[in-house]
Amino acid sequence: MSTKTIAVIGATGAQGGSLTRAALADTSGEWAVRAITRNPDGDVARGLAAAGAEVVRADLDDVESLTEAFDGAYGAFCVTNFWEHFSGAKEIEQARNLAQAAGSAGVQHVIWSTLEDTRDYLPAGDTRMPRLQGEYAVPHFDAKAEADKLFADLPTTYLRASFFWDNLYAFGLGPTKGDDGSYSVTFPMGDSPMAGIAAEDVGKVAFGVFKAGDRFIGKTFGIASEFLTIREMADGLEAVLPTGSIAYNNPEPDLYRTFGFPGADEMGNMFQIYRDFPEEFAAKRDTSLARELNPELQTYEQFLAKHKDKIPL
Repeated sequence: MSTKTIAVIGATGAQGGSLTRAALADTSGEWAVRAITRNPDGDVARGLAAAGAEVVRADLDDVESLTEAFDGAYGAFCVTNFWEHFSGAKEIEQARNLAQAAGSAGVQHVIWSTLEDTRDYLPAGDTRMPRLQGEYAVPHFDAKAEADKLFADLPTTYLRASFFWDNLYAFGLGPTKGDDGSYSVTFPMGDSPMAGIAAEDVGKVAFGVFKAGDRFIGKTFGIASEFLTIREMADGLEAVLPTGSIAYNNPEPDLYRTFGFPGADEMGNMFQIYRDFPEEFAAKRDTSLARELNPELQTYEQFLAKHKDKIPL
């Protein structure tokens, strides 16, 4: 059996790291991993190398380095990180570099970690939310969706994820303590359910896609683990954290956008889209397929039991 190498962008991050670890743990002998990172000397990269990954330096802003990193690989997992630069235009530029490199290297299967264009939900002239960066409703969604066309001539699977439960500790969206000692979570979500998943499960799904061969090439699909309201998410937090009851603050998105933290306007628009179009989002995300591709798919309860100590209080 010949070994197929998967080149993984973001191998030291959540999605790419999970894919890397899943492939390294596979005992079939069919898969090898090339972990691509800007910092091969970092602790995480060194750990991946110790676990058996080939660690390669490359940069999303340097197409030549990406082409070299993809050379000889069977598959490439491509992902960008909007939160490093907050620029939709840069996301598209980096996606173009990834697609060009994958094409030049002759990669046989590309997985592009993408999202849908939220502007499709809004009628022309809709004024319920501000347009950001000149043209976007939710830049980190819409720019990725625009970048889909850059992969159109490649053997690509378009994988759409959901809200990462990891944001409860990684993005400061967990419970906060008020002056009176009580705790609350704040989302402008009303009573609408939100599609959610653990970031590490996205990488495991991606590995399932690679293992499926050609089945998903040319396909676009979304994944989620559960659809939960914020009240249900708060109840789950109450069950595992020493906070006592956790209130749910539900401001209007217009107010949320003024909170002043980096990306508040972006997040306000995103949550408003989630709130106003929950059925549309749910229709594009398949929990059964996610579990088929990743039998270890975590429930929200399982995720909290595993990661509760990371949530700052």
